[in-house]
Amino acid sequence: MKLLRLLCVIFFTPVLLFSSVTLLKRAELQKGELHLLFNKAYDKSNIKHFTLKNPYREVFDLRGVRLSNKRVGSSLKSKHCRSIRVSQYQKNTVRIVIETGKKYICNAYQPLFSYNSYNIPLPKFKVSKVSKSKNQQNIKKKIEAYIKDTSSKVAAAYKSSQHVSGKPAKHISKRVHAHERIVIDAGHGGHDTGAMVGGKKEKDLVLQIAKRLERQLKKRGYLVSMTRRDDRFLKLPQRTRIADRKDAKVFVSIHANSVPKKKRSRVHGVETFFLQTTRDARSQRIAARENKAVLKGAGNKLSKQVIIDSVLNGPKIVQSNKLAIDVQRRIMTNLHLYYSGVKDGGVRHAPFWVLVGASRPSILVEVGYISHPRERKRLFTPKYQELIAKGIAEGIDNYLNNRRKEIDLD
Repeated sequence: MKLLRLLCVIFFTPVLLFSSVTLLKRAELQKGELHLLFNKAYDKSNIKHFTLKNPYREVFDLRGVRLSNKRVGSSLKSKHCRSIRVSQYQKNTVRIVIETGKKYICNAYQPLFSYNSYNIPLPKFKVSKVSKSKNQQNIKKKIEAYIKDTSSKVAAAYKSSQHVSGKPAKHISKRVHAHERIVIDAGHGGHDTGAMVGGKKEKDLVLQIAKRLERQLKKRGYLVSMTRRDDRFLKLPQRTRIADRKDAKVFVSIHANSVPKKKRSRVHGVETFFLQTTRDARSQRIAARENKAVLKGAGNKLSKQVIIDSVLNGPKIVQSNKLAIDVQRRIMTNLHLYYSGVKDGGVRHAPFWVLVGASRPSILVEVGYISHPRERKRLFTPKYQELIAKGIAEGIDNYLNNRRKEIDLD
């Protein structure tokens, strides 16, 4: 009888343990293998293993698995591979890609009686530095091609969107948004006043609009987090880290624009930006001004390479582009109903550092030019601020509702 019980424990314990979503706690290199450790028993039959060519890659899809945190497998390096990448491919699927450049026998296995681990062998051969360098050159070429392609799509998409009425999203139950968090970043703060003209400070203006936007989003049922609620300065990493820690659906940074005195009467309007490198002089100038203060607290390790690395995350850029179009369109529709002469600066792309670290659709809204006399007066009136906040909220609504049709966000 005792023997029968023991056999039942051996055969049925794994079945009882293999249920619901599993967390991948660690991914580390040991003795020429990639060792994966889960928070509980994981059925290896849920793993889909296949290869891709040009360049050669071993791919493992761990279905029913989520990363326990975003640092898991983030710094894996081996002289036997060009790269080892671990990412949350889908909501409940972790993808592991081992790029070697050439084929090798990869017989992954689950150690005996160790149901919460899985080991993937790496190749015995070493990848030369020349091979790695060539791979990096190929990546840069792909980035440049992607930037060129996306830039043309942005221009075409926004141009066509200007001919659409841009109606706000139809009313949807607040319960739909109950688990969707939006992070609002009011730019500048503390010793960093941002633009300052006629006694008016950018840091005060954007905080006022951010608080109005928070109320607008909460009315719609969203969860909302603010990077700051008072007059304080935040270092660069703190701003986007909040979005990642809160697992936000969208990150919105709010700023106001400014130009030198000789151009103040001519330059005005609303613009919405998303992260991307650019050759456009105007976008570069705006980005340089907004980046100046926030980079002071960023540390010496911050490099322009970070921007190039972020561009590799193609889906984020495409979704940020779509979000920017929806938000810009709704802001302009609302303002044009009550105010004449408000210029539509359109959707643009620029290397804003505050957007670099955000691993989700992220935009920066320049609500207007604080340097323009008429626009400055409007920007500091409650009605104008409320129309901008309402437009941003409606744009987010439109974006998420369209996104919901593409994939299941819940």
